[in-house]
Amino acid sequence: MPGRNRWAYAVPVIGVAAGLLFGVSATTSQGNDLRPGTRDLVQVVQDGNRRVAGQAADVAALQADVKRLGTRDAPGSSRLRTAQRTADRYADSAGLTKVTGKVVTVTLNDSTRDPSTLPPGANLDWLVVHQQDVQAVVNALWAGGATAMMLMDQRVISTSAVRCVGNTLLLQGRVYSPPFRIRAMGDPAKLRAALNDDPAVQNYQAYVPLAGLGYDVQTSDKETFPAYQGALDLKYAKVAK
Repeated sequence: MPGRNRWAYAVPVIGVAAGLLFGVSATTSQGNDLRPGTRDLVQVVQDGNRRVAGQAADVAALQADVKRLGTRDAPGSSRLRTAQRTADRYADSAGLTKVTGKVVTVTLNDSTRDPSTLPPGANLDWLVVHQQDVQAVVNALWAGGATAMMLMDQRVISTSAVRCVGNTLLLQGRVYSPPFRIRAMGDPAKLRAALNDDPAVQNYQAYVPLAGLGYDVQTSDKETFPAYQGALDLKYAKVAK
C-alpha cells in the first residue's frame, strides 16, 4: 500500500510537468518544427550564390564610392592626382572597366551518353568536363590575344582561379553547373586559331566523338562585358625577383 500511495502523488506531478513542457514547446515553435530539417543541396547552393551576388554588388558600390571620392579630392592632392592617373591608365588592361567588342564563345558540356556505349577501356571520367578542360580553354584564349574574358556570368582576369568541385565550377565564391561558357573578346580569327593549336584543347576535342562531350565555338560581332568585381590582392603569389 505505501508504494501505491507514492505513485498516487507521482503520476499527477509527472503529468503537470509534461504539460508544462508541451506548452513551452508550442509557444517557442509558434507552429513550426523546432528540429532543423535537412535542406536540399540545390537550395543551399542557390542561397549561397544569392548571398555572394549580393556581396559582390555591395563591393561594386563601395568601389564606385572610392573612385568618386578619389576624383573629388584629387585636385587638392598632387600625389592622389598622380595615383589616379596611373590607375586610370591601367584600368582597361586590368579589367576594371566595361568593354565592348567582338567575342568568341566556347561552350563545354558533360556527355549525356549511356556509359555502356563507351568504347573499351573507357571510364566515367570521360563523360564530364573537368577543371583542366575549362582551364585549357581559358589559357588558350588568353594566349590567343584575348583582351577581356567572361566565365559564365562573371568577368575574369588573368589572375582569376578556375576550380572545379566534382562536375561543378567554383568561381569567386559562386557555384555553377555545366554547360560551362567561356567568352573571350579579341580578334576572332586569332582566338579560334589559338584554340585549334592548343594541345590541351585538342585533347578535350578528341573525347568529343569518343564520349559525347559538348564542344561548341561561336563568334559574335558585338558584346559588352561588365567590369571585373572580384578581389585584386594576391594571397599566394608574389612578384619574382
